[in-house]
Amino acid sequence: MDDGAAAPLRGRITRLSLSRFRSYRAATLEPEAGLVALIGQNGAGKTNILEALSFLTPGRGLRRATLAEASFDQGDGGWAVSAALVGPYDEAVLGTGIDGGDPDVRSRQCRIDRVPVGSATAFADHVRVVWLTPAMDGLFLGSAGERRRFLDRLVLAVDAEHGSRVNALERSLRSRNRLLEDHAPDPAWLDAVEHETAELAVAVAAARAEAVHRLAGLIAATKDPDSPFPWALLALDGTLEAGVLERPALAVEDDYRAVLRDNRHRDRAAGRTTVGPHLTDLLAVHGPSGAPAERCSTGQQKALLIGLVLAHARLVAEMAGFTPIVLLDEVAAHLDPERRGALYDALDALGAQVWMTGADPHAFAALGDRADLFTVASGVVSRG
Repeated sequence: MDDGAAAPLRGRITRLSLSRFRSYRAATLEPEAGLVALIGQNGAGKTNILEALSFLTPGRGLRRATLAEASFDQGDGGWAVSAALVGPYDEAVLGTGIDGGDPDVRSRQCRIDRVPVGSATAFADHVRVVWLTPAMDGLFLGSAGERRRFLDRLVLAVDAEHGSRVNALERSLRSRNRLLEDHAPDPAWLDAVEHETAELAVAVAAARAEAVHRLAGLIAATKDPDSPFPWALLALDGTLEAGVLERPALAVEDDYRAVLRDNRHRDRAAGRTTVGPHLTDLLAVHGPSGAPAERCSTGQQKALLIGLVLAHARLVAEMAGFTPIVLLDEVAAHLDPERRGALYDALDALGAQVWMTGADPHAFAALGDRADLFTVASGVVSRG
């Protein structure tokens, strides 16, 4: 009897349709290969296609845009994205978008096989999406808030409810901060808000800690000293995240409630809650050299980030049981030919459907016949 883990199913998009989305009045792509390259001049609309795919997950997509910002500028404000895919439940059609009309009453709609669902969280049963964009190149030099958003996106890809918990925690913290603005708040009401805040804070911290623990374990087990994309050593700089790995969640909750209660005067003076997972940072070290990521060269940081995203995609496949859709925006543009070829080999071995963009057709020459090539020009997409 074979005790080895079964290989994850290969999730893939078979048809993507855009209607009044960004630069597209209408467009349809039907990829067949596992690797998909979108080629066109800057501003042609390549990233818009990746953004459309990123809306198949909860949240605001890879640009973190508002719903209205994603609409076609000559339309009525509405837009739609539809994707036919093969996943763990065989074939399904996912659709999302907003209706045109009054912008004050627009809300995002989501459907699975034309049946309305409550939110894009339901899409996670059929598809997971991970991405890397040029805006993320400065991750290790940026603010803790940027790394926290990156961290939460990592968690969201393996735990579709994580985004809802993070949003609920942010609302609860705002409620506490407003109460503290009153120099004589109702103690019972403040106790109640802090009780909720602690529950949500520990839930968020536990999800982060578990995901990073799993990702670090996978990286350690699969690191390749000869890879041009080095492994990362990961850690979380957060009191609650450290606590939930060592102690029962209820004990960590009780301790955090005591911290919130004891810090009321300090937090009132600061105008914010000064302790909690809303301040957590993701720390990364360049594994081969042992140098903190922020002290590495620009090239080392880029390679480290690519390696981290590839490892994350493997973790998603391992935990979900099917491979994610991987979106790589302009990822090959600044790689030398040797590293570019190594990247394509790594993507091929990943077994996931990967969508890439680039302005230079020669950058994709090493793909050979492994990829579907699409030309993008002025909101029009054509094969080849």
